[in-house]
Amino acid sequence: MHCFAFDIETVPDVEFGRRFLGLDGIGDEEVGNAMTFLHQQRTGSDFLPLHQHRVVAISVALRTANLFKVWSLGETDSDEAELVRRFFDGIERYSPDLVSWNGSGFDLPVLHYRALKHGIQAPRYWETGDLDRDFRYNNYLSRFHWRHIDLMDVLSGFQARSRAGLDQIALMLGFPGKLGMSGDQVWDRWREGGIEEIRNYCETDVLNTYLVYLRFEFMRGRLDAAGLEREFDLVRQTLAESDAAHLREFAAAWSKA
Repeated sequence: MHCFAFDIETVPDVEFGRRFLGLDGIGDEEVGNAMTFLHQQRTGSDFLPLHQHRVVAISVALRTANLFKVWSLGETDSDEAELVRRFFDGIERYSPDLVSWNGSGFDLPVLHYRALKHGIQAPRYWETGDLDRDFRYNNYLSRFHWRHIDLMDVLSGFQARSRAGLDQIALMLGFPGKLGMSGDQVWDRWREGGIEEIRNYCETDVLNTYLVYLRFEFMRGRLDAAGLEREFDLVRQTLAESDAAHLREFAAAWSKA
């Protein structure tokens, strides 16, 4: 098994908002509120268009050889360009299989826009078979290929009306689900200086995604019952050996479930 599960957290791109709305000299909170209000007035939704999101955290769970590891890219003071560059550099170096929850609908399009903004090259990610024939029928971009598995999209049968949230599916399967906060709280925590808490939250979302992925691999016959339990044990062992309080909290919640 070799996979790279990932999740991102974002806040409004207030730098863009200032230019777009002509709000020079206005504070971040006010600009973010103005962006949200304008979009809500136009569409009825307070969820900003994807190109208006700024990435503040990218967390990953890596499973390769005998290793399982979960962490957040960069440091707490890393800028957005570094986070996005590290993400695509990992794909460039290792060509891993990607696993996400709604990655096709949110995470990856946001990362596309931010890579474009920061001038980040990612030829391996954008490969569709022109230079490497192995990518012709299995690449990161095509919806029905397996090099990127968007679990929400696949499990819903590629039907929007059948989609479910990660938290509810994780709870349904006996995993902890969301702990401590939710995505709609990230902007407030960011303005309060809570980047460490945001990164921790993102890591627990990645863990939920990865555990759901293991059940999916069992369902489609790529793991048998013994193999599934070995994979679960590896995750449990990794969490038990961690010094991070949020990972130990996740392990405790999983044990109780």
